[in-house]
Amino acid sequence: MISEISTQSRAKFPLDKQKMARYLAQIIILGAQLVGRALVKTMRQELQAFEDAARLQETLKANDPNSGRSAVAKTMTLAEAQQILDVSDLTNRQAIDTHYQHLFRVNDKSTGGSFYIQSKVFRAKERIDQELERTELLVKTDDSHSILPTPPESSQFQCENKEPGQKSR
Repeated sequence: MISEISTQSRAKFPLDKQKMARYLAQIIILGAQLVGRALVKTMRQELQAFEDAARLQETLKANDPNSGRSAVAKTMTLAEAQQILDVSDLTNRQAIDTHYQHLFRVNDKSTGGSFYIQSKVFRAKERIDQELERTELLVKTDDSHSILPTPPESSQFQCENKEPGQKSR
């Protein structure tokens, strides 16, 4: 009876060693393709995450006020801003404001001016203001570090009244 079942099952499922090897090879190949696709997808995601992190780091660095260079400074140099506003002396704020107001008003779109030029004038003023703020901040920090403590009056008085031949106590 057992031998009848085994021969019947062999008749229903005739698998020889070649077919089994082929199926096994196909299973291995499909598995390897699946793992390969997953690996490629993971590598692409990692690369994208790395690029996003680099972009974020660059943006943060560009907008860091302590770096001395901001996003506006990348697009317009101080010399270019001075040239646009026709200002050579940055200490004369009155001249800067006067030139800015005149150029901004003249280039207003309602009076036939150019919005592009008006925005350049605005960015130039913004860049000069940024530079002035940075300069003021540097001056304030330099002033706070350069203050030296004065010696007490008693020691000054002793030094002034001391005769050249006397020894100090």
